[in-house]
Amino acid sequence: MDATRNEALEAWMGEHGYSSNSLAEAVNRALERLTGRTGGLDGSSVRDWKAGRVRWPKSATRRALEDVSGLPATALGFVPRGRTPSTPAAPQEDPDMKRRTLAGGIAAAVAAAAAPGSAAPRRIGMSDVDRLQRRFAEIIASDHRHGGQLGIEQRAAELADEALNLQNAGSATQRVRSNLYACAASFRSSAMWAAIDGRRYADAKAHMREAQALAEMSGDQAIKFRIWSHAGAMYRHMGRPADAFAANDVARNLHITRRDPMFASLGLARQTAIHGAAQDRTGTRRSFEQAQDAIQRANPDDYRPVWLLAFYDQAELHSLALSAHLALGDYPTAEYHAHRCLATLRPHMRRSHAITTTRLAHAQLAQGDLESATATAMQVPADAAMQHARVSRMLQEFGAALRATAPRSSSVQTWTAHTRDDWKATT
Repeated sequence: MDATRNEALEAWMGEHGYSSNSLAEAVNRALERLTGRTGGLDGSSVRDWKAGRVRWPKSATRRALEDVSGLPATALGFVPRGRTPSTPAAPQEDPDMKRRTLAGGIAAAVAAAAAPGSAAPRRIGMSDVDRLQRRFAEIIASDHRHGGQLGIEQRAAELADEALNLQNAGSATQRVRSNLYACAASFRSSAMWAAIDGRRYADAKAHMREAQALAEMSGDQAIKFRIWSHAGAMYRHMGRPADAFAANDVARNLHITRRDPMFASLGLARQTAIHGAAQDRTGTRRSFEQAQDAIQRANPDDYRPVWLLAFYDQAELHSLALSAHLALGDYPTAEYHAHRCLATLRPHMRRSHAITTTRLAHAQLAQGDLESATATAMQVPADAAMQHARVSRMLQEFGAALRATAPRSSSVQTWTAHTRDDWKATT
């Protein structure tokens, strides 16, 4: 088979029942939602993708395809300009089977390398790194669907260990070894974020320490940024804004933020949320404006890691501004940012949609709009309300505030019936 053929895209289309024509139609609809203009793709456009004749579609098309698939373009086998194609992705299969197969392959490689009198040690190459990076894309996608789950944290930690095991499974170049450390750091940082999102802060700190050490060994600026930026978010959620500023400043001072405005924007967006937690209105406004300016200067066609492409955009910037203004008690501005976030949030960001909807309900309730607030809170899916620690806590706080504001209102009765009947059905 032609080595440039995009097997990852073909496998995804086969699994989800898309023909070339039907995928083109779905992407055209997503383009219309994003840009207001009908897309001009047809079946031949998708066939060009599958054949590898188009390795990196235009930015708007990539965004639309990511909306349709819920995956970043790189996870679908596309290759950013300036990079060489990686080993084609294997057809998708059952996740547990893939995990057992990968673990078994690593164990066999370790045993072969250690066996006396065996043949020369296995050569570890970039194809092994590419396989791990595809697993990383799966972790990212799972996090955006569910978020905060212990299972995600555990899978990410296991994959970090598998990446480290490969270091001892055979010989490798320094470039490959650096990439393996970066993979391990990426997985460990995802475990850290899942623990933060699930409010398991002691576990998050343990993951953070290991992730930081692995990132240093890798020399990868992007993953260093991710880990320290996560640390800033962790301390903000813990109510420690001074530590949050210090950690986020480490991320913001990395030279990658000077090279790429998108990283600079994310650092400033998270600084906005920290300023809100610290009750600094001027700092909140200034950081948001700077983050907005940076994201507008960023070239959408520049190569960026999968974790950044998967979540950071205008919607996330508004989400962090929403968090800041809620903390400041500026509820009308918080509601404005909530609506802006929900209007541009990508479909695969289910966890973010639940969090933003819950925060919107809080902003509406604080302005005395009981009916709208209750109706908004009831839009949060029951599985997120029951299974996501952060969403569950915010909804409990919403119910308590609603009862304290108007204990005998019809809104309280409606909310009580909703939590009793609708949530109970998911347990």
